[in-house]
Amino acid sequence: MSFKPLLRSLLVGVSILSLTVVSCTQQRNFEAETPGNTANSQTNGSVTQAPTDTAQAQTRNPDVVYVPTPIPVVNEMLRLADVQSNDVVYDLGSGDGRIVITAARDRGARGIGIDIDPQRVQEANANAERAGVSDRVEFLQQDLFATDFSDATVVTLYLLPELNVKLRPKLLRELQPGTRIVSHAFDMGEWEPDQIVEVEGKTVYYWTVPENPSENLL
Repeated sequence: MSFKPLLRSLLVGVSILSLTVVSCTQQRNFEAETPGNTANSQTNGSVTQAPTDTAQAQTRNPDVVYVPTPIPVVNEMLRLADVQSNDVVYDLGSGDGRIVITAARDRGARGIGIDIDPQRVQEANANAERAGVSDRVEFLQQDLFATDFSDATVVTLYLLPELNVKLRPKLLRELQPGTRIVSHAFDMGEWEPDQIVEVEGKTVYYWTVPENPSENLL
């Protein structure tokens, strides 16, 4: 094998390993901050089985590599959306459930997480049980592009730019005017955000669903 292809293979391997380490570290950090989380609860506690919508359960691989949103960014997303106890927060691509769990635990909101990966749904349910918010949150194994989230008052995202743009028409068609949308890291193309905030080097975008979206956004 020549030197350049070998170097390229090594660089790809290191990048994947680094992303995995970051993901695992942030997962441990969230578990450490979740009330009721002890060594015994991790080792001996039962894991709640993930609720599954059989009509919309996983039929393909996830669209993105799982990388958790840092807790300071989670807090800023919820602050920016002014989440209150009467809100229904949907997290599209909910991972370990930290956004809706934090919304329920710290702000009294009701939360629903959508993730196509059954392992993530299982982790999220276990985290919700440890945090004591299982009565206010729900995690569904579904394809977010096929999910009905029309009852949301707040929607949170940490996807990819192309997925945000693909999802934009569905958000604008199905959500009620005034619904707040918050995205970690990525915008929605031509749809200009109402606010952009920086948090510890991370960017958060905020929109409010308008009464009459322009044709080029749908």
